[in-house]
Amino acid sequence: MRGLRIARTAFIKRVSEPVLDALLDELLTLEIINKGEMDVVRIKPKTEKARELIDMVMNKGADASSHMITVFCELDRYLSRELKLH
Repeated sequence: MRGLRIARTAFIKRVSEPVLDALLDELLTLEIINKGEMDVVRIKPKTEKARELIDMVMNKGADASSHMITVFCELDRYLSRELKLH
C-alpha cells in the first residue's frame, strides 16, 4: 500500500483514461471493487476518476493495493516504472 500512497499524486496526474477504464474492468473481475463502485467511478472526469479509484483501493488494504499495482504494471509498463511501482 505504501507504493500506491507514494505514487498517488503522480498517478492521478499522469494515468490515461483508457488505462483507468481497463483498471476498473480488471479490478471488477478480480472482485477488488464491485459493480456499484465501478459505476460511480467510471462516470467521473479523468482526474477525479483516478483519485477516487486509487483512494478506494488503498482503503481496501494491502492485498487490494497489491492487485492494483500488478494490473497497472501490466496495463502501463512505462508509467508504472516511472512511478516506481513493480
